[in-house]
Amino acid sequence: MKIALFSDIHANLPALEAFFKSVEEQKPDAIYCLGDLVGYNIWPNEVINEIRKRGIPTIAGNYDQGMGLMSDDCGCAYKTNPEKDMGKISISFTNSILKPDERRYLRTLPAHIKVEFQLNHDKLNLLLVHGSPRRINEYLFEDRDEKSLLRIMEESDADIMCFGHTHKPYHRVLPREISENTHYRHAINIGSVGKPKDNNPNGCYVILNINPDSSIANVNTIQVEFVRFEYDIEKAAKAIEESILPNEFADMLRKGY
Repeated sequence: MKIALFSDIHANLPALEAFFKSVEEQKPDAIYCLGDLVGYNIWPNEVINEIRKRGIPTIAGNYDQGMGLMSDDCGCAYKTNPEKDMGKISISFTNSILKPDERRYLRTLPAHIKVEFQLNHDKLNLLLVHGSPRRINEYLFEDRDEKSLLRIMEESDADIMCFGHTHKPYHRVLPREISENTHYRHAINIGSVGKPKDNNPNGCYVILNINPDSSIANVNTIQVEFVRFEYDIEKAAKAIEESILPNEFADMLRKGY
């Protein structure tokens, strides 16, 4: 099975439209969205409805949760006062333009999606979360201690865990010796479609291949492809600059940080 996974669009409609064109070429068997549809740009309603009309199974991101509740807190870990001030503007702006039906949709999104495969006399659990299984806004960076990451996955019974939130893609294979056998788990950050932060401004999503012979005992049980795609960054950046949103958000799009 070929599965497309995308996340963190953040109201960037030009990026989402380019993503849909790119993913159509991949011809996936299934597609899932891992949340954060809104915030930081001017098209939250349009982004929500492009995903809704395609019937794409979607989980809530921390920003979606905050806006669904009409909160003044998006659950973002801003580190400096200027970041906090810019974040408040984004939250206020998104709340002011989000329509009632779209807000209801965000409020009712599930927190997690688990897909269980029955293959080769053992099961293979794929868990889709936004931040982590523990907290919607927990950051799982690539340098996370291996024991900590393994513990999170074992507690949630996840063999493959896909997530977003950090906007920085990576794939880590985590082995664990069990009764003289090795159980391999895969932690996959799928990056961001509309607000990359890995110094590459192009959008990012993942193609995950589950094979007929996939097994938790085989390190090569799955194939993970990170797909980068170009989009009209200037259109998205200028939309920010022509709104009340901070111009710094436009610079972030142009430089990918």
